[in-house]
Amino acid sequence: MRYLLNIILVTLIFASCQQEVKDYDHLINDAEIVHDYMDKLSDVIVHDIFSPPVASRNYVYPSIAGYEAILHSSKDLESFVGRLNGFENVAQPDTSLEISFPLASIQAFHVVSKALIFSEDTLAQFHHTFLEDLKQKGFPEKVLMASQDFGNAVATSILEWANEDNYKETRSYPKYTVDYEPHTWKPTPPAYMSSIEPHWNKIRPMVLDSATQFVPDPPTEFNLDKDSRFYKEMMEVYTAVKDADEEQTEIANFWDCNPYKMNQTGHVMFATKKITPGGHWIGIAKIASQKANLSMEKTMEVYALCSIALFDGFISCWDEKYRSKLIRPETVINEHVDEDWLPILQTPPFPEHTSGHSVISRAAAVVLTEIFGENFSFDDDTELQYGLPIRSFASFKEASEEAAISRLYGGIHYRPAIDYGVAQGENVGEFIIEELNI
Repeated sequence: MRYLLNIILVTLIFASCQQEVKDYDHLINDAEIVHDYMDKLSDVIVHDIFSPPVASRNYVYPSIAGYEAILHSSKDLESFVGRLNGFENVAQPDTSLEISFPLASIQAFHVVSKALIFSEDTLAQFHHTFLEDLKQKGFPEKVLMASQDFGNAVATSILEWANEDNYKETRSYPKYTVDYEPHTWKPTPPAYMSSIEPHWNKIRPMVLDSATQFVPDPPTEFNLDKDSRFYKEMMEVYTAVKDADEEQTEIANFWDCNPYKMNQTGHVMFATKKITPGGHWIGIAKIASQKANLSMEKTMEVYALCSIALFDGFISCWDEKYRSKLIRPETVINEHVDEDWLPILQTPPFPEHTSGHSVISRAAAVVLTEIFGENFSFDDDTELQYGLPIRSFASFKEASEEAAISRLYGGIHYRPAIDYGVAQGENVGEFIIEELNI
């Protein structure tokens, strides 16, 4: 009888241990945790006012770090090592230790995020609160420490790789010099800011062979003759703004995504901060992942792939911007047509051709379509926090087309920048799908 009781006791203890494993595992293996961390990163990117190209860098490296740590939880995921430019190795887990790969993923994402932004304390406090909550819920200290150590090791690998992408070197490159040729970009009101990131084509792409792999068709030749194609394109922008209806104005504002809009009241000037174009598409990736009820592992993969498309899209687009250096509609219209004309959107501080939103929106849409399907409908509430209503789309490509045409409605791009930009983004997205075998 005593022997039987001992057997029962051992069985109960073993079952209790198994239950403990399940209990702590479910505390961390939750896709919403990934979304919370990505949302917090977006909040900090907005607060710190990163330009759209730099913001794309701030998204891509943390996302890849999180993915490289969590892929050990699934046999269906493949490392990006050897598949992304210059990414030759990443830390591997110690198989003798019990590691929660979801927790390691969050740790890696956090450490890399914190290294790329300014408001480190904000992210640090958020992460500290999360870890303390885990401990209070009974997450085993030994597993927590081993998981953090592995996450830190992955983060170190990613940051070493990131340090070789030429970003730091471009911080010391000369600023853009305005040459004041009739057709070239000049600073625009109200702040007349210097042109941002003129050397972004020197940044190492993730998948593209180079920044020049998909050079778009050039802009229409500058010509102010009233019968010229350029003049007609300029007047299309002028008319689009003057005749914009309520729906077109809403579309323009919904896709504005200006991280640093300058507002002027009398002699007072102040800035309004909003999410970047890339941040908007990261938000769409979140919406799609939640609707599809993806696992934590697959959610991290979606963020990684979407951010890769955004990152390479910006490099491809910025290469063309500083090749053609085309003047913005606002400048030409004010000088030659109507000095009181204003675009609906504030003209961003960089050359016109091609449209950044057209390129990166299409690149992201192509990749997301490959993941979720052609007819994946969704309600986009990304801009709700900025007072803009929800817009609904039947597909990612439909959303990308609206994002592109919004630049005409907003008065900041000519038609070719939009159409050629969409084609450019399509090429970038399709190449990423092919190279990464999505």
